[in-house]
Parts: sequence; C-alpha cells; structure tokens
Amino acid sequence: MADDTGAFRAVPDTEVAEPRMRRGPLRPAQLHSVRSRISGPGLARLFQAGDALGLALASLVATRLMGLPEIMWLGAPVLAVFLLVATGAYSMNGRERSRRRFGRLLLAAAAAGGGAGTVYAILDPSFPVIGCAVWVAAAATALFGAHLAWGGIVRSLRTKGHITPNVIIVGGTSAAQRLIRRAMKTRDINILGVFDDRRDRVGPEVAGVPVLGKTTDLIDHRILPFVDRIVITVPPKASGRIAQLLERLAPIPNPISLLLDDADDETEAQAVGRIADFDLAYVSGAAEKSGYHVAKRIMDLTLSVLGLIALLPLMATVALAIKLDSPGPVFFRQRRHGYMNEEFLVWKFRSMRTEATDHRAARQVTADDDRITRVGRFIRKTSLDELPQILNIITGEMSIVGPRPHAIGMLSGGAEASKLVETYAHRHRIKPGLTGWAAVNGSRGPVDTAEDVRRRVALDLEYVERRSIWLDMAIILRTAPCLLGDSGAVR
Repeated sequence: MADDTGAFRAVPDTEVAEPRMRRGPLRPAQLHSVRSRISGPGLARLFQAGDALGLALASLVATRLMGLPEIMWLGAPVLAVFLLVATGAYSMNGRERSRRRFGRLLLAAAAAGGGAGTVYAILDPSFPVIGCAVWVAAAATALFGAHLAWGGIVRSLRTKGHITPNVIIVGGTSAAQRLIRRAMKTRDINILGVFDDRRDRVGPEVAGVPVLGKTTDLIDHRILPFVDRIVITVPPKASGRIAQLLERLAPIPNPISLLLDDADDETEAQAVGRIADFDLAYVSGAAEKSGYHVAKRIMDLTLSVLGLIALLPLMATVALAIKLDSPGPVFFRQRRHGYMNEEFLVWKFRSMRTEATDHRAARQVTADDDRITRVGRFIRKTSLDELPQILNIITGEMSIVGPRPHAIGMLSGGAEASKLVETYAHRHRIKPGLTGWAAVNGSRGPVDTAEDVRRRVALDLEYVERRSIWLDMAIILRTAPCLLGDSGAVR
C-alpha cells in the first residue's frame, strides 16, 4: 500500500490501491519488483530456442517428403535462426508493423533455404530445386505460427506489467513532459512518478504523472525495488546540476540515465525505445550478463534443492535440539534488504533466547554473548543457523553466492551501517547470498566498527564488478575450508 508520501511496501507482486491521481496514467494496476519480473533477454532466448525447435521439426517433415539431404534439416535451421537474430526479430517491438515483422520471417526462411540449397546444389547437381521451395514453405509456416504465439505472450506480459520497464524521472522539466507524452502514446515504458527539488514550482504532477517528492526522498523510497531505471532530465547547460544530482543519487543501486532538456521529438522517441529495450532487448549486445543470470539461477535451484534433500535429516536434528534446549520457535525470521533494496524475510534457526531476540540488529553479537543459547552457540559457530536460507534461495529472494544480507537499520558502533558508506546500497545490485566473496576473504559475522563496514562493502562491490559463474564456483569451493579455518571468529 502507499501512504501520503507515495511510499510503497517492497513486496513483490503487490497490488497497490490508491486514488487515480496518485497512481498516474502510466503506472500498472499491479507492481512487480525488479527481481520477480521476467527478463527480456531471457525471454528472447526462449523464443529463439522455440524457433530453432520449430524449424527443426518443419525441416524434418520437408526432408522426409522430398528426400532432401541432411544439410536442409541441420544447416538451414541454424542459418535461419542466425539471420533472425542478426535482423532483430527477437526485439518484439510493439510498434513494428505486422507486415514488416512477418516479411522478415519470410525473408529469413527464404535466404536460409536458398543458401543451404545452393551450397548443396554446387556439390550435387541432382539436388531437387523444388525441395528448397518445400523447405521454405514449411519453415515460414513454422515461424509464422511461432511468432504469432510469441507476440501474444509478449502483449499479455506487457499488459500485466511483467516485462514493461518501470521508470522514475528526476526533474520536472520540459524534456520530462515530452518523455511522458511519448510514453503515453507508445506504452513502451511505465513512468511511476517524478521527483523534483522544486516541488512547489512543479506542482503535484507533471503531465499527469504524480510528483512523489524531492530527490532526497528518492534515496530511501520504497518504490525503488520496482524501478528498472531512473532517468534524469536536466537543462542542456546545467553541468553543475547534473554533477550535483549524480552525487546525491550515488547511494541508489538502480541504473541511472541522462536525458537532456533540449532533446527534440525524434530524440524522445529514441530515448523511449532505448529504455523499453532495457528489458526486452536485442539478443546480442547490451545484455552481456543475461546468460550469467540464467546460469546462476539454474545453479542456485539445482544446488539448493539437492542440498535441501541431503541436509533435511541434519536440519531436523538441529530443529529438535533447539526445541529441547530453550522455549520458543525453532526459526527466526528477520527483515533484510535484498535485490534493489527489496525487503524480504530471511530464515534462520533461532540461536538466541526468545525474549532477547534482536530483530533490528541494534546490538552486534560478541564473544560469550549472554543472549545466545547453548545450542545457538554451536550452530552459529558452524553456520548451521544459516541453513534455512536454502528456502530463500529456492524462492528466488537470495542466491547461493552474493553479498550477505544485512538487517535493515543494523547498527555498527552506534551508527546505522548503511549510512557509513555512501555506496553501501550498491551491494544490492545483485541478490544477497548464503556465502560470498567477503565471507571467504575473512569478513564474516558481525561488523562492529565503521572500518569493518567499509571493508565488507568494498569486498561486496569487488564481487559485484567481477561476478561470473567461475568465480561463484570458486567461492562455493572455498566456503567450507573458510568455515573450518576461522573457528575463532565471533558468530
């Protein structure tokens, strides 16, 4: 729900009921967090795989009917998919005319069939030319049917807000007004709100989109987990203002773009297109990390499900020991920050006395802490208390490898940890993890001082910049030796 300041609870798939004026004309009826929304590049790759399968089946039918050589049901489909990728067939641009879209499919099928047939005809003059025509007809039919289905899926997902990028505008300028008008015309992006320091002059809305506050309000705003991109609209010569805004918004983990105030209509249209392509992008080029995210999610699900099955007897034993050791629940749940500042409940085995439970991490754990139970001391020392977070990994709130999630409002040396380092929230640009680069490099457990916080954040940001599947695998392999090797660490 939203309050009078425009703040939202950061809960995925939350339906927000507000007056029409506060909602604005470009906000979907249901907001989905960036984490829970569908990746456009991943969806494009799924469509690509579907086309490859459809072409292979169509090729098999055509070659069986006409007695065509293997090159027509192996080489031709590969060439057709390559041509579709090269010509941007998987951008799924909603403004593209159907005639042009299906013309591209026909040309790709014809070029692939003709090219493969020509190569084979050079090697074997007896190659049946009519076979190429049959293959092209079968391939074009398969592609037409598939892309009709793909188009329907994309339209449905866009309508429900699953893939249409959510945008926040900083600066209620004329460029912002033109961007909003263009977005209202194309519906390629959802503009959720405007933030401007001159709220008294700008008014309660800009071109119908509500002004939700000043730029300082955006830093901790609960709408951030739903925002794909922040667009700053500024006057053309206000370089000082640009630098000031970028410095002020530095703590925000969301991607930031600039749109100059003197842009013309064509530039506005291109800007909307580029922002809209942020999620449903071309398969090649900008989405260099999309393959990593897919592979990481597959690894997370595989290892966490297998781990849950293998560790279930151990987890049941720990749960029984906790129940026998002290009164209270077996599990402890704490609200923490996740991907793009999204709030979620992390699961742990309870290690403290129920009456001493610290949900806000106002007091860091110390050696011989009197709040910790006998069983709690053992499971914290061995990190068995973290095992229930496998459930957070399965639900997609966490990953196996990533920055450790900190409690919201956690204090270090009497100060809020998130305020001690300006780029603290940048560690939320990826999902939090059960283990991570910081953990295997000695930064585990409590962070008692500002220096501890800075070192933890520095290691987390190093991982964010270097992340790869190979690094994740190395961290996983190093985790157990690190746990066994720092038994003296306070946990």
